[in-house]
Amino acid sequence: MSVATPASRLAAAFARREPDSLPGLIPFVTAGFPNRDDTPALLAAIEAAGCLAAEVGIPFSDPLADGPTIQRASQQALANGVTVSRALAAVAEARDRGLTIPVAFMTYVNPVLAYGLERFCAAAAEVGAEAVIVPDLPDDEAAQLRDAADAAGLALILLVAPTTTAARLEAACRRATGFVYCVSVTGVTGARAHISQEAIDLLARVRTVTTLPRALGFGLSRHEHVRALRGRAEAAVVASALIDRIGQTPNAPVAATERFLAEMLGESR
Repeated sequence: MSVATPASRLAAAFARREPDSLPGLIPFVTAGFPNRDDTPALLAAIEAAGCLAAEVGIPFSDPLADGPTIQRASQQALANGVTVSRALAAVAEARDRGLTIPVAFMTYVNPVLAYGLERFCAAAAEVGAEAVIVPDLPDDEAAQLRDAADAAGLALILLVAPTTTAARLEAACRRATGFVYCVSVTGVTGARAHISQEAIDLLARVRTVTTLPRALGFGLSRHEHVRALRGRAEAAVVASALIDRIGQTPNAPVAATERFLAEMLGESR
């Protein structure tokens, strides 16, 4: 009898999308931001809004792939005392409260190495995560993490960018699990006004080498961006724009999240 692994639950979430529907929304929240104990309630709001999945960022002092917004959120979370263990515990608490949507941890290689590759993946699976994303670990150097993720039943989400060569794109997509994270820009995270043509071209390039779902991230900030991805991507990741909105009302982060996600989802709700 087959067993539903965490990674297969992520695949099931994509499979539940209606054909020709808008991309599923995957919001990103930084664990412990704006307040140390907010994360479970924010994840519940993300599920209640109808999102496909959620990313939980584990704060790190040197987040190379992130722009000023998530850098500030990470610094605030670290100042709040958030550690890898506390981030894991936040997701465990969310699961205990009834959260059912897939969750991916997004962090950097140093915290994972410090915690221990196998220990981190096992703990992530145990608290109910479905995937891990480590943007500063190149695909061709990720063999140990891939083995640890495989052993824990987690998907290891790989990132590709407009500058990724055809050979590296093909290799990354061949080894990818869960979905392919398509980075829309050649810079760091941060809300932007438009989706570039190079991002649309990247989504098309990825489809030529894999049938895995494609999630576009970095820069998405409004419902028009989600609409523009209909038929081009299976998911849309929104991070900085949501973190900006939460940061504007740190005493009411759940309400801010609810309002922002309602705007982002628009007619898809």
